[in-house]
Amino acid sequence: MGIFNKPPLRGGRGRDDMPEGLWAKCPDCGAMLHKLELKQHHQTCHHCEHHFRMDARDRIELLADPDSFVEMDGDLVSANPLGFANYREKIEGMRAKTALNDAVVTGRLTIGNLPAVLAVMDFKFFAGSMGSVVGEKITRAVEVAIAEKRGVVVVSASSGARMQEGMLSLMQMAKTCGALARLSEAGLPYISVMTDPTTGGVTASFATIGDINLAEPKCMIGFAGPRVVKETTHQNLPQGFQTAEFMLDHGLVDAIVPRAKLRERLEQLLSFMMPVAS
Repeated sequence: MGIFNKPPLRGGRGRDDMPEGLWAKCPDCGAMLHKLELKQHHQTCHHCEHHFRMDARDRIELLADPDSFVEMDGDLVSANPLGFANYREKIEGMRAKTALNDAVVTGRLTIGNLPAVLAVMDFKFFAGSMGSVVGEKITRAVEVAIAEKRGVVVVSASSGARMQEGMLSLMQMAKTCGALARLSEAGLPYISVMTDPTTGGVTASFATIGDINLAEPKCMIGFAGPRVVKETTHQNLPQGFQTAEFMLDHGLVDAIVPRAKLRERLEQLLSFMMPVAS
């Protein structure tokens, strides 16, 4: 019957011939941003300065002196110690999709010609969750820093501990904090940089125990999600709860640093904090 016939769209094919994946909409101001524009502005909106999530490799390029980054332990891959259903297949799928072996990339580098090790978490790999490999790579990076007298910078972006590894993932909280305690005993600096989001066991361990804790603007920082907190406490949450600005006001964060100025700030802090060579 005629009443079921759809009229043709005006303009023939409409948007079918529009290339996909070239544009992103800013969630804050609604501006349509070309992906090349975003890359030129370090994945930030040049209208309102909203910070999009950033891949680990792009962040390394942003922070490291040119050609100074040398990756460590890039071949470590998660096993399936608890026999969790389909976990191995999911890991393989994530590796193929992201070109990463796990949710953190670590390596030696210089920042302003100052020696450091860098660990950068990537949220697109299993939501940046911390399993055995993440904890092991960060711990090894800290141990290299102690042996070679380097500063440590960790950039966090995580949903927390990885449930597929159970207690083994929770053990990484203590292991990474123990390594960082030894770094402090060696008189070497640890700078933590929290990005959106930094939550769960990562927040409850290495992300919040830096000598200096930095954060990107408006990023989410917390342990449990706001809905869980509200249901547990039976109280209305304060305005801006679990944002970097809220944490700055309450003393958890030392400074909020826009992404474009982060390398400059890290260089400044390392120059102040690194021990003087004897």
